[in-house]
Amino acid sequence: MANTHRARLSIHNLLALTPDPPREPGDGREGPPKGSLRHPLARVLLVLTFSTGLVDAASYLRLGHVFAANMTGNIVLLGFGIGGAGGLPVVAPIVSLVAFLLGARIGIRLGSRTTGGAAGALPTALMLEVGMLLVATVVAAVVSVRAGSFSGDAVIALLAMGMGARNAAVRSLGVPDLTTTVLTMTLTALAAELPSFRARGTGTARRLAAVGSMLAGALAGALLQKTSLTLVLAVATAVALLTLGACRTKAISASSA
Repeated sequence: MANTHRARLSIHNLLALTPDPPREPGDGREGPPKGSLRHPLARVLLVLTFSTGLVDAASYLRLGHVFAANMTGNIVLLGFGIGGAGGLPVVAPIVSLVAFLLGARIGIRLGSRTTGGAAGALPTALMLEVGMLLVATVVAAVVSVRAGSFSGDAVIALLAMGMGARNAAVRSLGVPDLTTTVLTMTLTALAAELPSFRARGTGTARRLAAVGSMLAGALAGALLQKTSLTLVLAVATAVALLTLGACRTKAISASSA
């Protein structure tokens, strides 16, 4: 009897020290991770990535070869412009850079004052983005906006400020590969996975979706801007408003916390 009792205690102690098996996403015990395409927050960020393509198509193709969201591109273009290559602008990239930094700073400050941490920062930043896009759309509708003019630089500043605020909020969420504005590291990670897709859960689908979303947004923006600058900005505003509404839902707010 003593031996049986000791054996039961040993089995009990062994079970107590054995870790629980890993939980698979979607097994009913927890939701999918933030990086999963089944996660509602990831889907919202993909829509915002599409919006980036729209905004940069409007700024680059209609406002004098300058980006409102891709600041890496602006740094390079600024260097080209200073060097006098290809007649590229100098003032517009500087305006975009300064406005983006200002928007990012405002986004960080607003996010720190909202309840819910990173989960509350994104809706707050999107409110600012929607406001900037809406004002830019109105300006484009009532003023003849031209590259190199005050009106053109004003629209660039509005767009870049909205993108900066959003970028700051998305950064605080820490969702892998979905920064919504740049793809350099996403493409690098994708290239590392291309020789074999054997690794499970590597995020290949997520990375491909991010690249596809920005490509689709850029294509849509390039086609829409042929009609008017106002049209592409109006569509970008509508997309931002749609994502703001999604972020205010209880499911997104809870999952992004």
